[in-house]
Amino acid sequence: MAVPASIPSPGWSGFSIGPLTIHAYALCILLGIVAALWLTSRRWKARGGPDEFIWDAAIWAIPFGIIGGRLYHVFSSPDAYFGPNGDLALIPQIWRGGLGIWGAVAFGLLGAWIACRRAGIKLPAFMDAAAPGVLLAQAIGRWGNWFNQELFGAPTTLPWGLQVDADSPNFPADAAPGTLFHPTFLYESLWNLAGVALLLLLDKRFKFRRGMLFWLYVAFYTLGRIWIEMLRIDDAEMITILGITQRLNVWTSLLLLVVAVVIFIVLARQPRTAETDSVYLPGRAPTGGADSVEAAAETAEVRQDASTDDDGVPASRGDAGSSPAAGEKAAEVPAAELGSEGGQPAATDAQNSSNPSSAEGAENKRTRD
Repeated sequence: MAVPASIPSPGWSGFSIGPLTIHAYALCILLGIVAALWLTSRRWKARGGPDEFIWDAAIWAIPFGIIGGRLYHVFSSPDAYFGPNGDLALIPQIWRGGLGIWGAVAFGLLGAWIACRRAGIKLPAFMDAAAPGVLLAQAIGRWGNWFNQELFGAPTTLPWGLQVDADSPNFPADAAPGTLFHPTFLYESLWNLAGVALLLLLDKRFKFRRGMLFWLYVAFYTLGRIWIEMLRIDDAEMITILGITQRLNVWTSLLLLVVAVVIFIVLARQPRTAETDSVYLPGRAPTGGADSVEAAAETAEVRQDASTDDDGVPASRGDAGSSPAAGEKAAEVPAAELGSEGGQPAATDAQNSSNPSSAEGAENKRTRD
C-alpha cells in the first residue's frame, strides 16, 4: 500500500537484451561518468589543457576507479564475502551495488597519475579540473542505490520517507511492512549537487590551482558524508576510537576532512607563480606556444617587475638603456659586436687589424669579460 507524501520504491531495476541484463544501477554509474567527462572536458579546455588528454586520462582513471571502489567496499563490508555465510563469487558482481567512493577516488587518481606522466601533465592541475565533475558523477550515481533499494537510513516519519519493498533482501528483519526510511541516497545526491555549484562559484572567483580545488572538494564531501553515514543502518565495519563506536566510513570521512583542510591551507599559503599555474610538467610544455611555461613565466615577471640580474639587482625587460644594470651590460659588449650605434659605422675586422692599439684593446676587453 502506497504511503502518502513518501518516496516510492522503484518499480523498475533494468532491462534485458537477449541473455544480457542492463541494470539500472550500472546505468546510473555510466550516466555519472558521462556527465563528469563532459564537465571536466569543458573545464580542462578553459585551463589551457590539451583537448585529447581528457580521453587518455579516462581510459586509465575510470577502470582503476571502478576496481578501487569495489575493493574498498568489499574490505569495508566484508561479511557478505568473507563471513560465515559469505560468498566470494559476489565480489565481481558490481551490478548488485557496492562501490566505495574513497577506493574509487584513490585508484582513479592512480590511473590519472599514469596518464599524466605519459602526457607530461601535472596531476594537481588535472585534479582541479576534474573535482566538480567527480562530485557530479557521485550525485548521479547515488540514484543507483534507490533502484537497488539499498543503503537507506533509519526509520523515519518524515513526509519524504523512503518506501522499501518488504520482500527486498535489504529490508530490515525487525521492521514492520510499510515502514519508511531516511532516503540517504537523496540526501547525498542533493548535498553533492550543492557542492558542484559551490566549487564552480569559488573556482570562478579565486582561480584555484595546484590541487586546491580538489582538496576543497574532499573537505566538502566528507563534511556531508559524516552525518549522512551516521543515518544509515546497512551492515558495516564498526570501529571504536576513544570509547566512541562508529561506522568505518564515518571515521574515514572525519580523517579525510581534517587532512583536506590542512592541505588546502598549506597550498593556499604557498606563493603562486606562472609555472605553478601551468598544466604541464617542467620541460613538457609545447615550445613556442601560449602554454609554454617559460613564456608564461617571462610574461608574469615583466608584469610584476620582479626579475633580477645575476647580482640580484632588479632588471628591466625593456630597452638596454632603461636601467643602470641593463646599460652597464650593454656597455660591456665590444663595439664590433654591437653593429652601428648613433648612426656611426661599426669597426670592421680590417680596420681593427690596421689599428694595433684598437685590436689589442679589444683582446684585453674580451679577456676581462
